[in-house]
Amino acid sequence: MQIGILGAGQLGRMMALAGLPLGQQFTLLDLSGTPSAGIGELLTGSDDATLEDFIARADVVTYEFEHLPVTLLERIEQVRPVYPSSRAIAVCQHRAKEKALFSQLGIPTPEYRLVDSAEALEAAARELGCPVVAKSTTEGYDGKGQAVLRTPEQASEAWQSIGHEQLVVEAFVDFVREVSLIAVRGRDGSVRSYPITQNQHEEGILRYSVAPLPDVDAALQSTADGYIQALLDELDYVGVLSLELFQTRDGRLLANEMAPRVHNSGHWTMNGAVTSQFENHLRAIAGLPLGDTRARGLTCMVNVIGEEGDSAALLALDGVHLHRYGKAPRTGRKLAHINVVAEDYSTLMQRVRAVTALLPGAFDNTMHWDNV
Repeated sequence: MQIGILGAGQLGRMMALAGLPLGQQFTLLDLSGTPSAGIGELLTGSDDATLEDFIARADVVTYEFEHLPVTLLERIEQVRPVYPSSRAIAVCQHRAKEKALFSQLGIPTPEYRLVDSAEALEAAARELGCPVVAKSTTEGYDGKGQAVLRTPEQASEAWQSIGHEQLVVEAFVDFVREVSLIAVRGRDGSVRSYPITQNQHEEGILRYSVAPLPDVDAALQSTADGYIQALLDELDYVGVLSLELFQTRDGRLLANEMAPRVHNSGHWTMNGAVTSQFENHLRAIAGLPLGDTRARGLTCMVNVIGEEGDSAALLALDGVHLHRYGKAPRTGRKLAHINVVAEDYSTLMQRVRAVTALLPGAFDNTMHWDNV
């Protein structure tokens, strides 16, 4: 099968690497002008001729990021299957629509307000009680397009810094940890979920993900599975969907946001699950049976950001699997990830600390993981 991928970054690269053993072939369309996938047929440009060439080469089309014009996906859908669909991406790239869908399906979220002015932002901050988080309804990712208000008087400054016509204002959540759930739905409606994953961010960028967790019981996993199943079915979704959540001190799960694609917090599955999220996404969109999503053991994914460490030194450590993206170093840029595996949590954390010691400028706050 010929698969077209909109985007030619690391996610497209890892999809193609997972699909080659299945006999799939890939054409990647780069719309950014900075492709880094280094695999498959690469097309660059957004003109009509390039798009028609891309469509002609593909039996089915998917994408590696959600910041795409919905009209582009709708155009492709007229002649080729697109998974996930344009409806899914329209919801996921607009926080107000996303919140409305969560509410419709009974998925709890932090209390929020929609505002369209600095004055409305200040009023929402007073009503919800500071601190609050203000986020642009569109285009924000990796900490961009948002601000934390410690007092209502910061509303004008926050409104100016974000620079969007409409914001979502969320009440502060006293959470014990950030978690995510990766699930996949096939063309036939079958669904498989991976174990709940714990995530740690710094400056809005994911740094670590750990799965599975020792204190996630069947009831909590079932609750999360139910939330994501409702989303998958409502959207008639095909492929991998990620759902980010907060776990509160009383054990509840509150949905933060979702992403209609393979996800950074699911990279651990490449070495830590029976079937990776990338292979399962490709199985789903190709109409193949879904693979086993059980964890093989314990895994911590460590993002390599800004500058890479010495590959030989890293690979000399026990339980280390390095996945490089072929990108030039740049502050804040995701250059690679490392999956660290172990049979027990104590050994896993020791190995993670050994890895972070070899990464220049790594965010070293592994104390946060001592309760894992």
